[in-house]
Amino acid sequence: MQRLDGKVIVLAGGAGGIGSATAQRLAAEGARVVVGDINHDAAQQVAADITASGGAAIGARVDIGNRESVDALVDLAMATWGRLDGLHANAADLSVQHLDSNALEIDLDLWQHILQVDLTGYLYCTRAALPHLLVSGGGALVYTSSEAAFYGEDVRVAYAVAKSGVNALMRHVARGWGKQGIRANAIAPGLVLSPTVAALPQEFREQVLAGTCSTRLGDTADIAAMVAHLMSDDGAWVQGQVLSVNGGSLFH
Repeated sequence: MQRLDGKVIVLAGGAGGIGSATAQRLAAEGARVVVGDINHDAAQQVAADITASGGAAIGARVDIGNRESVDALVDLAMATWGRLDGLHANAADLSVQHLDSNALEIDLDLWQHILQVDLTGYLYCTRAALPHLLVSGGGALVYTSSEAAFYGEDVRVAYAVAKSGVNALMRHVARGWGKQGIRANAIAPGLVLSPTVAALPQEFREQVLAGTCSTRLGDTADIAAMVAHLMSDDGAWVQGQVLSVNGGSLFH
């Protein structure tokens, strides 16, 4: 089904597990995709795989915590295809999550870094994309949130605060520009079988599955399918929502 035929969509964080699956799904549905990632080689590889399968994609490096880098990624889409129809803000620095402790102990430089990447970077994406989406007559912004924004964990304080902020940013955009054809939504994924998770011990994966209301663990394709839905006209009346795609691990 070519629900996204001809649309130009930028992914900030497009080479990891969820990002690469999403890039491939969007391209399979007809979108022209700009795959941006901090790992330039990985972004280029995802784009090459899409092109080899008959899709349209280009890969580029983006540092979501740097405004000029984000602007350049969106400018690349405009220079290549002359329009913008959607952006998926998905990037995160997961390498520091084990250091993200609690409000009393977290290093303040780490706090600033996590908020810069996981929240301010999403503002950079919004500011870079929104003017072009308005010129196109509307479009979709999809933000990757997290169930950490709802759980109330005793660790990962910076990550949870950042993702709560992403939810508020998304609703602000929906309220502020919805009447001008802009749709903004967020996806809060459960733990999905990315390559990293798939390598974890079987016992841990069984514990995660036991905490869901599903017969299987989630897959990156499950998240990609929801992004594609929100980017397409099938999601035209979904606005300002945080959609939990988690197999029932958390109700709210």
